[in-house]
Order: sequence, then structure tokens, then C-alpha cells
Amino acid sequence: MLRPLRLALAFAILVAAVYVGAWVAPGVALGASGSALAVAVVLAALNAVLPPVLAALPLPYTFLAGFLLVLVLDGAMLLLAGGLLPGDVEVASLWAGMLAALLIAAAATVLSMLVGADDQAVSLAVLRRVARRQGVIDRGDVPGIVFLEIDGLAEPVLRRAMASGHAPNLQRWVEDERYRLVEWEPDLSSQTGASQAGILLGANDDIPAFRWVDKDERRVVSCSSPADCAAIERRLATGEGLLVGGGSSRGNLLSGEADESILTVSRLADERRANPGYRAFLANGANAARVLVLFAWEIGLELVAAARQRRRDVRPRGARGGAYPVQRATMTTLVRDLVVFGVLTDMMRGRPAVYATFASYDEVAHHSGLERPDALEALRRLDERFGRVAAVRRHTPRPYEIVVLSDHGQTQGATFRQRNGYGLDDLVAGLVSHGRVGAVEGGDEQPAMARHAVREAGAPAVTAAPEPGPQPVAGREVVVLGSGNLGLVSLMDLPGRVVREDIDALHPRLLPGLRDHPHIGWLLVRSRRDGPVVLGRSGSVRLADGHVDGDDPLAGFGAGARRHLLRTDGFAHCPDILVGSFYDPARDEACAFEELISFHGGLGGEQTRPFLLFDERRLRVSQLPIVGAEAVHDILAGWRAALQTSTPAAAAGPRRARVAGEVR
Repeated sequence: MLRPLRLALAFAILVAAVYVGAWVAPGVALGASGSALAVAVVLAALNAVLPPVLAALPLPYTFLAGFLLVLVLDGAMLLLAGGLLPGDVEVASLWAGMLAALLIAAAATVLSMLVGADDQAVSLAVLRRVARRQGVIDRGDVPGIVFLEIDGLAEPVLRRAMASGHAPNLQRWVEDERYRLVEWEPDLSSQTGASQAGILLGANDDIPAFRWVDKDERRVVSCSSPADCAAIERRLATGEGLLVGGGSSRGNLLSGEADESILTVSRLADERRANPGYRAFLANGANAARVLVLFAWEIGLELVAAARQRRRDVRPRGARGGAYPVQRATMTTLVRDLVVFGVLTDMMRGRPAVYATFASYDEVAHHSGLERPDALEALRRLDERFGRVAAVRRHTPRPYEIVVLSDHGQTQGATFRQRNGYGLDDLVAGLVSHGRVGAVEGGDEQPAMARHAVREAGAPAVTAAPEPGPQPVAGREVVVLGSGNLGLVSLMDLPGRVVREDIDALHPRLLPGLRDHPHIGWLLVRSRRDGPVVLGRSGSVRLADGHVDGDDPLAGFGAGARRHLLRTDGFAHCPDILVGSFYDPARDEACAFEELISFHGGLGGEQTRPFLLFDERRLRVSQLPIVGAEAVHDILAGWRAALQTSTPAAAAGPRRARVAGEVR
């Protein structure tokens, strides 16, 4: 639709929304016929001036304070409209104006969805103002590159979603624009911390899971902790991060050595100050009200979807009560739209590289199921936003290539506790000969991101999970952690890595009891005699030489399972016992050691099948299969270097040659 028609439709929706808001809100009344038109004109004019001015002020407010300030401003603008148009609208108070402004935003959102309209023309004008105010970084013919990560989406799930109409933009890119969809194989553990370290920094050594025990410091290290993520980045950064030289990080765990970031866990300490990215989001006065409306709508959708699953006795189904509806709404509305706005702003400013993570599909799938209706709807909305990102390229100061990728997939199945009535920690407690067994609760990244998205921006916590960060394990002789269908058992009464022979001497029932459990597929331990060994119910395999005694416990877990486990065994913080759940390839199911019915972190199923989607007219991969997140880094960095020969990535040394990403 042409820009004037978009503007006209947006204004018509605003007029209708004013009618609805004034009709419903107490303390607000319209006067003669045509009053809504006059009020809409005044509101449009005030919205074009006041929110950008407010957002441009370098006030020391957090995102929450700015968010509330814009809501108050919305009410004040309606109150001001009443003063400017005394015969057309009466507003009793500021509170009445705020309520009416929210109702107007809700009505406008619903009407826009009903008629298939959007605010692209208005948003584009705001983005241009933000870019001018913050300064265009680069313009010209040298292409920039935008990496859009869909957290937790497997390549087979994406193919089915495109076929079923849940990803129409990505489907069109593949069919009409010669985009190519290829699969890659993540490392162990298959989770965001390890994958993003490899992709963004080019290295992910010694990240055995999403959380692990540091025996020397007697605490749990977590990829949801800002301090721990910052330490990981300091340890692994080499000056060759994917986003060096002017890039930006949006919604990631690690920054990739970017110049600018928003909602990036390793940089959250910096975001406690007033952030120009948050202020830019609020420069569009409709953003605050619309996000609040969509937030409430998403909570309602979650409550209805959870009730429907219970009524129909859908299995498996996850725990969806407590603070989870708020957590889901945070990830699928506030975080998503902040990240989208950040990407669009970066493009309008001409940043050379942008990497953004969208976690809404991953969040919903964890609790709803891999391809349940609300998970696919979350994916459809992401596809819709990606279409908007692609459309903005017509207005950016430099051309852009778009690459869509995922960091891992997910596998589905009832949890270990749902199947047995007890958790992995309870099982271990019943098998050890002595000592207290402790489990540290909460292992997935999304509760942390939801919490940080709001708390680090100045709001109260939105989840009851414990605050991530240094979690002491003093007083616990055995610590059990879960990372999807990967379990970590650490014997704290002995320093360093405890070998199999010593485990058997201390706790003779522990390894046999774990091996015999029907929902445990394999155990990784280190033997003083045989080195790293994987144990199963009826056999074992020596990882060093591949010798199998009895039945191979890794059969069915993929050709790369032995290689991945051998690498993990070499990590300094590999646990004493690494536990993998069973995997049934016929049913394509496994079980998590935390309460997620779709999960990742270990081996087995589609959790190990993420993807890359790129324009093969311009970009190509010179070597398949792609194994490991570090190889993905080399491909993406190679593409950026080839597109931008003057960037630091173009001068990368031999490490870049492992897998070359090339431009046609």
C-alpha cells in the first residue's frame, strides 16, 4: 500500500478508536458530530511532537520510569485536547485521560488487526527522527548485514511451519527470492549460552551446560547471570567478535563485542543507566500504550490456552501457572518489540552489523509444546516482524543482507518428574551412600531474560525463580543440576574431577542405579584406566578409541554424539557425572530433568537441528555439513568480511579459514 494510503488508513483507525475510547471510558465525553475527527487531529499532532521531545531528554530514568511517564503523557495529551477543543471533548481528570488513552490504544490495535493494517508509515517517520537525532553511522553502497536469531527453532519445524502458513514471509523468501535453508549441528550442550558464545565470539570452550558447578569457588555458574555472562565474554573475547567495528547486539546473552547493546545479559550492568535505545523506543508515543495492551492480551491468551489443554487433557503439557503468564507476555510482547525497534533503528542509522535474538517461540514452546497452536502463533508473529525488517531496507542509508538462523532446536516429551513422580535429584539422593543432595532450581534462559528485561530496566521481578548469579552450594555433598535433558551431578566432598573408580568406592550404588533407570540413556564419566567412558544400561563405549563393550549406549543419538561428548569431557568444569536422558527415535521423544515439556541442552531429536537461512544469490556456504557454533561464526564472519572489506572481520587470520562464508 502506498504511503499516503497507509497514513490515511492509520488516521481513520485513530478516529474510530477515539469514538470507542470516549464511549467506554468514564469521565470522557465527545461533543457534536465530528468531534472524534477533531480530537484525532489534535492527538496526532501532539503525538508527533511531545513524545519525541520527552524521549530526547537525557533524564536519568530507567525504561519503566520512561514507560510510565509516556502513559501519563498520553493522558495529559487527551486532557490538553479537551482544553483546546472545549466543545468537542470533555476530560474530567488526568486519570480519566490516561484510561481513555489506553482504551484508544486498545481499540486502535484491535481495529488494525481486523483490517490488516499496521503503523508502518508512522513508525518509519519516527525511525527517521531517531536516526537523525542519534546520528547516521554510515551511508553508501557497502552492504550491512542483519542476523535475526529465532531461539529454539529446529529446521524441520520451520519447514513444516512454512508449509502450514505460519511463516509466510520466510516461505516467500525461499520460493521467490532464492533464500536457502540449511541445517547445522550444535555443540554439546545444545543451548543458547554455548551456541551464542560460539556464534558471536568464535569460541565456546568450557560451557558444559546452561548452568554448571565451579567446585573451586563452590558455586553455580549460570548463563542467566549478568556477572557470569560478562565473565564468559571476557574469557572468550579475542577482538574478533562477530559485531566488532560498529555492530549492535539486541536481546542476546553475549554481545559479540558490539559497540551498542540493549537487553544483552553480559552488558546489563551498563543498562541500569538511562539508555538511549529505550528512550528511542518511547519516541513513538503509541508504543507504550500498545505494548501494555498487547501484554494484557497475551496474558489472556495464555490463560485460555492453558485451560484448553487441561480441559482436553493434552499430553504432555507443562506447568503454566504462577508467574509464567506474565513471563510469557514479557518475552512475546515487550522484549520482542524492543528488539525489533532496536534492529530497525540500527538499520536506519546504517550500522554495519546487527545481531538480534527473538526468544518468544522458544519461551512458548517450552510450556505449550513444540508445534502446538500458540507456539506456532508466536512464530507467525516473528515472521510478520521479519517482513517489516525486510521492508525497511528500502529506506535505509545502505543496503542490507538479512540472515535468519537458530541456535538450537527443541525435543518434546513428558518431563522426568512427570514420568516418575520424582526428580533426578531425588533419584541421586536415594542412591548415594551418604551426604546431602541438593538441586538448584530454575535452569532455562527465558525466566532470566524476562526478569532482566523488566528488573534491570527498573521494574519489579516477574518470576518467582531465584535471582541468577553466584549461587553457593556450601553444605551440599552432592549437587544435581538440570539443563533440558542433560543432567549434571557433582560430588562436592572431593576436589576436581572425580573418576569412576572413586565414585564406585564412595557410592557403589550410584552409577549402577543411574544406568539401570529406564529414562536415562547414558552417563559420561572419566575412568582412571580407560579415560572418558559413556555408560548405558547394557553396554559402554570408550570415547578415546570408540571401543564398544556390549550395546552402544550412544546408538540413536546421532553420528556426532561421541565427538561432542569427548570434547565436553575435556572441559575444566565437566561434572563428575554427565547424565543424558533416553531418546526414542520412533516416538521422537525424550525427557527433561527440569519442568519443560519441549527442551534442549542435550542429545536426541530435533534439539540438535538448528538452521541457517540466507540469500544464496549473494551468500554461500563452501562446506557442508556445518558442525559446531564456532563453524557458524566463521561462516557469518566470512560473509560480513566479504561484504564489508574495510571492516576488521575482513582481516581475520587463519582461524577464519575453518569454514569460509563467501559472497557470490
